[in-house]
Amino acid sequence: MEIQIKDEFKRSGFTIHDDDAVLPKCITFCVNYKLSPSDLVSSWELYYLNRQLIEPTVKESEMDGFLLHLQNEQKEALIKQEPGSPVYSIRDVDMILNDEQEDTKIGILDTPTDRPSSQYDDLGDSRFRANGSVLSTSKQSSIVTPFGQRTNKFVIQFKTSSEPIEETGKIEGEDKISEDQIIRTAQPKKRCSLLIRGSKPEPACRYMYDRTEDKFNFLETCIVKHASAFVDCGQYEGPVDPTVASQKSIFAVGMICCDGEGRLNEKSVLLQSSVEHSGGQRVRLELEKLSQYTIFPGQVIGIVGDNPSGHCLVASKVEDLIPFPASSDCDLHPVKRQALDEDGLPSLQSPALSELSVIIAAGPFTTTDNLFFEPLSELLAYASRKQPQLLILLGPFVDSEHPEIRKATFDRSFDEVFHQEIITRLGDHVEYMGSSTRVLLVPSIRDANHDFVFPQPPFDIHPPELKDQISSLTNPGIFDADKVTIGCCSVDILKHLSGEEISRNHKDGTSKNRLSRLATHIIGQHSFYPLYPPAEGVPLDFSVAPEALNIPSTPQVLVVPSDLAPFVKVLSLNNEAQDAAKCLCVNPGRLAKGIGGGTFVELNYRKSPDTAHASIVRI
Repeated sequence: MEIQIKDEFKRSGFTIHDDDAVLPKCITFCVNYKLSPSDLVSSWELYYLNRQLIEPTVKESEMDGFLLHLQNEQKEALIKQEPGSPVYSIRDVDMILNDEQEDTKIGILDTPTDRPSSQYDDLGDSRFRANGSVLSTSKQSSIVTPFGQRTNKFVIQFKTSSEPIEETGKIEGEDKISEDQIIRTAQPKKRCSLLIRGSKPEPACRYMYDRTEDKFNFLETCIVKHASAFVDCGQYEGPVDPTVASQKSIFAVGMICCDGEGRLNEKSVLLQSSVEHSGGQRVRLELEKLSQYTIFPGQVIGIVGDNPSGHCLVASKVEDLIPFPASSDCDLHPVKRQALDEDGLPSLQSPALSELSVIIAAGPFTTTDNLFFEPLSELLAYASRKQPQLLILLGPFVDSEHPEIRKATFDRSFDEVFHQEIITRLGDHVEYMGSSTRVLLVPSIRDANHDFVFPQPPFDIHPPELKDQISSLTNPGIFDADKVTIGCCSVDILKHLSGEEISRNHKDGTSKNRLSRLATHIIGQHSFYPLYPPAEGVPLDFSVAPEALNIPSTPQVLVVPSDLAPFVKVLSLNNEAQDAAKCLCVNPGRLAKGIGGGTFVELNYRKSPDTAHASIVRI
């Protein structure tokens, strides 16, 4: 067919700029729209005249526009089939076209090795779903979006090391072959085990019952728990009351507070100790003697200093990394851990080593100029080629800040948009890729179809026959995938900490990387959201499972999507009382930014954060 198409173009006076890029797409058009090579070239001639193209050259950059031209021809042909029939809207015609392609669905939803090459879609085209059906959107499908016109796709912006990411099915000359050939040569991954830690808050939980008592008890519990952690590590004796005058050096534990409603500054820092030690009273904290510090409201710290007057605690040392308890179920002996996995998931046994391939992406999953969800389609096409064991998607999925969502200019409910554009696509993807692929969804407080509360319950989704492949996690939440402990939180805590934190560097100018420092606060405070009071717009509700914010031990991977620059960093948590613990912190960025594409992260975890390999990919 390639030879026939090429000969037809040549007979009509056209030349093909890049055979390897153009011809596979032309074959796809012939198969999907039941065109012969001569019919395809005739349609191209009409497209060429309508667009008033100058050069008689068939280029890859024109394929998206030519596809839309073919779609419009099909619609007009359907309308003209029955003279006198009622006029159909574009939504109706889209539905008819989708139904016409249902007969190919059985052949498409198959394993990559069994799927015939003639039934492949162009996986790089974001206007097609995994099952080959045209997307049904609230706008006309003939619009060529800025996202669809971009030239650079899947550009690696950053790698954690010089060693390349392992690519499934990587073969010589990959850039010159079609996506279907890549998938056919790929070898399926082994299915990963999945053990979700905790189950709170539950779906349909009651919220907006937050009381002042709940807030006080939560903050008091944090101070007492962290004070006990300092004592248990053996480095310090029991903390004392920091509000009592003392001429000798003392050790106190308390929470950083601001003396007023404005932003924290060096002259407005207060330390609030526990009810047990000071009755919950606050004392002014003097930081002049410190060469380096980094503090923010809500942070629980240990302070070494003196209070000669009883009105001001002069700090000489600050301990802001709280040691984790010595015993934790996350640090069980391998034998005990294996038994736990076997009891919890008898059919999914973990491998001997902690290895995992994962793709991590955070919403929004569609550009601001439409609801086509093109970035999500492109991501799933990329995942179909790379075949990771786990695909982690963090909200927002139906973004409440999207212009069309805010204006409500479409005729579908938020739940319908979520299930039709997100769940259906994911169901097609996992059904096509096979049982080895798993998808985990983490909601966001910006999801228009979900509860506006933090901590947030998981999505109440149960796709038929795919519930073992598509799961939902609380926000925030922790889970184990093949012995790799991963913590996720879709609230932009990094950006919120960045706006409230104050710091001072060493006199010699040395300081930790700022993004690493912000991420270290999350692990050092044992909390997914250690900032208090919370940032404006965060519906923090302490009556809804406040223990969900707790991080019981150092996770091996921490996923915290943010509007700040995307990064992948290894955090080293040094503490004199324990060995240095390490955590791989991942900010995948946003999959869609404005009318263009954003970034996501491809990660191959191998035994430890130091030996993991990750890439930040611009879609």
